[in-house]
Amino acid sequence: MEFHAQRELYSNRIALHIAEHPGDGAVVIAKPLVMERMDPGQMTEPCMRLTTNEAQSLMDELWHAGLRPSEGTGSAGAMAATQKHLEDMRTLVFNSHKP
Repeated sequence: MEFHAQRELYSNRIALHIAEHPGDGAVVIAKPLVMERMDPGQMTEPCMRLTTNEAQSLMDELWHAGLRPSEGTGSAGAMAATQKHLEDMRTLVFNSHKP
């Protein structure tokens, strides 16, 4: 499964396209999802199941479209923590009183 995410101009939306190549030269394209009203608590199947590689591909495409994680986890969060630690160390080293 292949994903292509594209930020739509003049809107606050991301267009997501999904395709598969079954190997016979054809291309299989996902059509728009259909939302259906359900009773609260009713069990349903997920609208899609992804392999780990497919999920990573989706995340990569969303990243290329400009989206970033909203919480401080992952590599962005780790980098922020590292930068804060460096700032603290600089404060300790350069502002400490030497005997």
